[in-house]
Amino acid sequence: MHQKRPPVLTSYDLRPQAAGLRARGPLVQVEIPGGVIAWAVTTHTAVAEMATHPDVKKGLSYWSAFSRGEIPPDWPLISWVAAENMFTADGERHDRLRRLVSTAFTPRRIEALRSRVEQIVAALLDDMASGDGTADLKESLARPLPMTVITELFGVDAATSTRMTNLVDTAFDTTSTPETAARNQTALMALLGELVAGKRDHPGDDMTSTLISARDDSDRLSESELVWTLILMIGAGYETTMNLIANAVHALLTNRDQLGLILDGSYGWDAAVEEALRWNAAVQNVPLRYAAVDITIQGVTVPAGDPILLGYGSANRDPAQHGPDAHLFDITRQQRPHLAFSRGAHYCLGASLARLEAETALRMLWQRFPDLVATLEDPPYEPSIVTNGFTTLPVAFTP
Repeated sequence: MHQKRPPVLTSYDLRPQAAGLRARGPLVQVEIPGGVIAWAVTTHTAVAEMATHPDVKKGLSYWSAFSRGEIPPDWPLISWVAAENMFTADGERHDRLRRLVSTAFTPRRIEALRSRVEQIVAALLDDMASGDGTADLKESLARPLPMTVITELFGVDAATSTRMTNLVDTAFDTTSTPETAARNQTALMALLGELVAGKRDHPGDDMTSTLISARDDSDRLSESELVWTLILMIGAGYETTMNLIANAVHALLTNRDQLGLILDGSYGWDAAVEEALRWNAAVQNVPLRYAAVDITIQGVTVPAGDPILLGYGSANRDPAQHGPDAHLFDITRQQRPHLAFSRGAHYCLGASLARLEAETALRMLWQRFPDLVATLEDPPYEPSIVTNGFTTLPVAFTP
């Protein structure tokens, strides 16, 4: 008798797939790109427990199939699991990398960006206003705002920024062929290697220079760690914030009653951002973690060496955590903790910056264009099992 093959997690319709998997149970085996079988974690309780479990690891050595040589070097998601930065580190190594990186990512430094974020948003809205009253909100605001912020933060010039944007977009596209993914990773590492070399010779007042000089006693980031850390910080700081802004705008445009509660002063823009983070998370699934030993969570045992896919998007719509109306966008809900920025040791360092950019973008957008409307009610999503964002978000307004 043949064993039934697990369902295939495709790069489209992530939210319906998440609901279907959650209905099957808190942990469900699925097939992800490249034919890899992983445990999808679907509920809030299970994801939170996995994210903080001491025997759930990030290091590739814990993945049995990889250790046996069964995962090829051109596997489409290899850059998500083989990066030499804190995203794939455990224990003391993770703590060391995070400690060195956090010296450049302090709350004080983020707050100091507020006025610059407002300047960037104002300039982007000026460009929108100079047109014919229509725009692709993603290309006009959601994409250029976080990319400008993150590239300025890391001292990246305009020409390099354009090349880097294209490479980062491809890195998040999990439908790329193995050959494309490999070429893209090589190009991105080379580009950021050039950035590190330039900043080493000519340091400036930017995070790349700060990371190069960051020390903890005699400890410092290696050259490879520097490049991989830049890939993590720039990629996460750009792609996820872009999707957060676009997802929040779309949620408000298609839930006009919720928008009205903000415009009449009943709720602040922070409420819209927090609900958007929960309701349509910019990151739906994060590959991969591994069971270091047999682990039983919510009555399901994950054998040692098996890979685990944390379903943050599914967890954020879990009725057990957020109520029977968890599938609805509602800024008035009694907000319980969500997992949009993960939990535990790998909680997102850039969470405060993402919130700052999104709240500023929403507030200034509706101040400038109070009659903003969506001209496509159900815009298509980019293909990915990881990130969750629109390919386009067309809007209309009075210039």
